[in-house]
Amino acid sequence: MAKKQDNELPYINHLRGFLTLSPLVIFFLVYVISSISAGDFYKMPVTVAFLAAAVWAFVVCRPGSLVRKTEQFSKGAAHSNIMMMIWIFILAGAFAQSAKYTGAVDAMVNLTLYALPANMLLPGVFLAACLISLSIGTSVGTIVALMPVAAGLATGAGSSVALMAGAVVGGAFFGDNLSFISDTTIAATRTQGCAMKDKFRANFRIVLPAAILVFALYSVLGWDLQSTARNAPEHMWLVLPYILVLVTALCGLNVMRVLILGLAGTGVAALCLQGTNLMDWAGAMGKGITGMGELIIVTLLAAGVLELIRYNGGLTYIITHLCRHIHGRRGAELGIGAMTMLANFCTANNTVAIVAVGNIARRVAQRYGVSPTRAASLLDTFSCVAQAIIPYGAQLLMGAALAGIGSLQIIPYLFYPFCMCACALLFIACRRKQ
Repeated sequence: MAKKQDNELPYINHLRGFLTLSPLVIFFLVYVISSISAGDFYKMPVTVAFLAAAVWAFVVCRPGSLVRKTEQFSKGAAHSNIMMMIWIFILAGAFAQSAKYTGAVDAMVNLTLYALPANMLLPGVFLAACLISLSIGTSVGTIVALMPVAAGLATGAGSSVALMAGAVVGGAFFGDNLSFISDTTIAATRTQGCAMKDKFRANFRIVLPAAILVFALYSVLGWDLQSTARNAPEHMWLVLPYILVLVTALCGLNVMRVLILGLAGTGVAALCLQGTNLMDWAGAMGKGITGMGELIIVTLLAAGVLELIRYNGGLTYIITHLCRHIHGRRGAELGIGAMTMLANFCTANNTVAIVAVGNIARRVAQRYGVSPTRAASLLDTFSCVAQAIIPYGAQLLMGAALAGIGSLQIIPYLFYPFCMCACALLFIACRRKQ
């Protein structure tokens, strides 16, 4: 009876489970192997790779009409979380291009290059991302605010754009994991029934060593950078739209409100300060929105594929079979981390992944004597690790689009998420007996 209660989800055999999860395998095979064979990650469009995965997902989907499968696929693509991401993408594209058009990004880059020693730019960007994300509680908002400037800094200092982008994305997840107002923190503490302050303390012990190590690494990697701009930038007032975005973000405004205010700021700069034609400014915004087209299509295809995987029991398969192999408290903690990461790979949303496995994780924690605080900390930490490294997640897609590179190019430079994962595993391995 106890065994049945611990495995309330229906049993799915290994063959069916593999077929259910195989669309993700198809995506990686088509995209990664084709790109490696061609020696260029731009040769294979990510949209085509996800289209192949979507077609295969329809093939292996449980029996049903094409209309029923299409409805389920569309249900995933039209989920409120997905639509919210798309609105953010649209506003971010409009703001990024209009800020570039009015000179706000260049002015901010030149000001930073002038104010900071070149060898502190890389660790400085990482530290800024950590502090902003900790203040606003969202990794997406942090990436939107910092990535255009970081990409410009990389060019101005002769650094790798992918390396600088990795510093922004990594720092963005520092706050996403720790902030009291982060949705992952709220989801983890609510599902496990613990206080936010207790979860913060537990998380802090995991991530602080990782952040210090990565900051030191960035300091070493950026030590030889040399700035090409050592004179005070002209037209300092051009940084005002960007200052407006950073200040409102730090004040905790919703990311969509931040971007709308930023757009208004670029409009004022364009019309009142530069005397630019209204249609030219609108054209810049339109160009930015259009430039997000591929990102939006990838998001819709990925959401549809992941919904078919969920609908066919892929998430159920992962959770039930992991729970069957858990033994002891360390095994329970590793199981909680593993099921969270795998759920994240199947949902591309760390908050949704936490909610999906939260109740199962709580029962596992209770059965094997893992405290609710520790369980919540592990849920949040491993969900952020997974979300940071999946190339079809909102953060990497957004960061890559704003930096003008491919999402897979950033992954090798995500030092903080990988270090955070190593620290979390060490945290489990060195646990004290309770």
